[in-house]
Amino acid sequence: MAKEKEIRTKIASIKNTQKITKAMEMVAGSKMRRAQDRMAVSRPYAQKIREVVSHVASANFEYRHPYLIEREQVKSIGAIVISTDRGLCGGLNINLFKSAMLELKKWRDQGAEVRLMAVGNKAIGFFKRIYKIEAQIAHLGDAPRVDDIIGPVRVMLDAYTEEKIDRLLLVENTFVTTMSQTPRISQLVPVQPQASDQEIEQHWDYLYEPDSRLVFEAMVSRYIESQIYQAVIENVACEMAARMVAMKSASDNAANLIDDLQLAYNKARQASITQEISEIVGGAAAV
Repeated sequence: MAKEKEIRTKIASIKNTQKITKAMEMVAGSKMRRAQDRMAVSRPYAQKIREVVSHVASANFEYRHPYLIEREQVKSIGAIVISTDRGLCGGLNINLFKSAMLELKKWRDQGAEVRLMAVGNKAIGFFKRIYKIEAQIAHLGDAPRVDDIIGPVRVMLDAYTEEKIDRLLLVENTFVTTMSQTPRISQLVPVQPQASDQEIEQHWDYLYEPDSRLVFEAMVSRYIESQIYQAVIENVACEMAARMVAMKSASDNAANLIDDLQLAYNKARQASITQEISEIVGGAAAV
């Protein structure tokens, strides 16, 4: 009887957990659709300004912005790692951290110092014992704003301007499909020209108004802000998609476990009834 009661208690506990995972799956699905809408709205601008800045980087102009100058020797590397604040989203953060660690280890083996900006509690908690974190930010919510990330990003850009770091990388999750999110590492600063523009041998440039320096300052600042903001928004969509899939898997596993426990309960109950019948028959025979 004690075994049957224990199994019933386990079944009730797993059913309560299943209710929670199903609720979290539905909430994540609803938030994912809104995050996808925000991602779709901002993606065209981020792609276009990347093309424009990359194209301008290949021009032959008199004033060269510091963010466009490739330094020959890389003594220090900076990286902006974008993760989630919460867990329960499968291997989303782990896969990102593995890619980041491999890339940063490669630079460290070359003798470069590593400095990080961590976005999200998971990145802060993971990297704070390994690398020096120059800036950090968390609790951006499901609808992050550009104003929230400008301050920490400025710390990394100032470090590049002051030559404390010689290259700035962006480590992010990219949304492929609901079932697939992949880590991506890209060079944010210095800006790299488009491959097709590198083959152009003619010397060319634009006409700037009022001044090339002011135009570059505004353009490059908008470019960096847009790339990081797009990465943060895309990370929210990745988080919700990964959480929805993880919670669905947890609900399915709970259903399978309930079925197994229900079968074990039926067997235990059957054995108990058989034992009671045997005891009754044995008692009647003794009388």
